[in-house]
Amino acid sequence: MTQALNDLIQLLGLEALEENLFRGQSQDLGLPQLFGGQALGQSAAAATRTVPEDRFLHSLHGYFLRPGDAQLPVVYSVDRVRDGGSFTTRRVTAIQKGKPIFFCSASFQGREHGLHHQPTAPDVPSPEALLAEGKAVHQRFRGHPVEFITVEECHDCPPSRMIWFRMGGSTMPSDPALHRYLL
Repeated sequence: MTQALNDLIQLLGLEALEENLFRGQSQDLGLPQLFGGQALGQSAAAATRTVPEDRFLHSLHGYFLRPGDAQLPVVYSVDRVRDGGSFTTRRVTAIQKGKPIFFCSASFQGREHGLHHQPTAPDVPSPEALLAEGKAVHQRFRGHPVEFITVEECHDCPPSRMIWFRMGGSTMPSDPALHRYLL
């Protein structure tokens, strides 16, 4: 695992302050404010820590309210909205300097059989095959925890693009919840 990925995984580990109250450290990426993906990923982690292990995050809706400060930790307050028979709902507020900077609603569900309506993935070469063909990880993201590899360049095509993205490094912990936070 790369150091950048290891640092990101550590960033998603939250300190429990009290029941339903967590603190996450911040990472300064050189932006004028806290990176929004950090608040979203840490909010998902806080919400997940308040639900039974057999429930999985399947929906998250977030709202960025104020710019966060990357020099300060973020406190996450989790409201246990509902624990139902099939679904669990959480509302998370990310707070800095006593004010909310991010708010989200998260829905969790146990594994159930049901309809599948996801489109079929396009038939494209794997990231390994693209790298073997000489394609490169986008230079702009070298050293970052996420690698991006363009499947094909098509400047005359409709406004769409096929890009693989994956966590850099050889292995990831096998924690499905962590994979959701990283996504």
